[in-house]
Amino acid sequence: MTLYVGLGNPGPTYEKTRHNIGFRVIDRLVAETGARDISKKSFEGELYRQGSRFFLKPHTFMNLSGRSVRAVMNFYKIPLEDLVVIHDDIDLPLGTVRYKIGGSSGGHNGLRSIDAEVGREYLRVRLGVGKPPHKGEVVSYVLSPFTPEEEATVERIVAFAAEVCLKIPELDISELKSRYSLKASPRDD
Repeated sequence: MTLYVGLGNPGPTYEKTRHNIGFRVIDRLVAETGARDISKKSFEGELYRQGSRFFLKPHTFMNLSGRSVRAVMNFYKIPLEDLVVIHDDIDLPLGTVRYKIGGSSGGHNGLRSIDAEVGREYLRVRLGVGKPPHKGEVVSYVLSPFTPEEEATVERIVAFAAEVCLKIPELDISELKSRYSLKASPRDD
């Protein structure tokens, strides 16, 4: 079994924000696989299943995402090595997709919450959303929507990330890094 978790915040206010790019990948995966909703109140999020694949959008808001992830992992006995977390990354340029296992949260509160609840050694699909002009603007930046000009790039990396996510159970991390990383094109910077 594989649990794919897209990080974001619930509600229409946050729907198109940079912080919700993980939710957008989950929406795409659910649509492409025909997964069915199996949500329960105790999961604190939207949970979908298609065969041995689970797709989760925590509704705990970003800072408490780990609670939802832990609830699903415990209920379905999903081991940490079968967890894939898809999230925004301000340290990568818009249009970039990278993968890593473990490491620090890099200041990302959703990852920090998951690390505290279930551990760190899971696969992270990092989607570049670019940096704010000033370091003190991080919160307002990630909670702001993509510009209309950025949306084409966002759609491209959401589609790419969803496509690769479906291949993940058959790949190892070195193959992901060497064959499926996506660099921002110069026009996207």
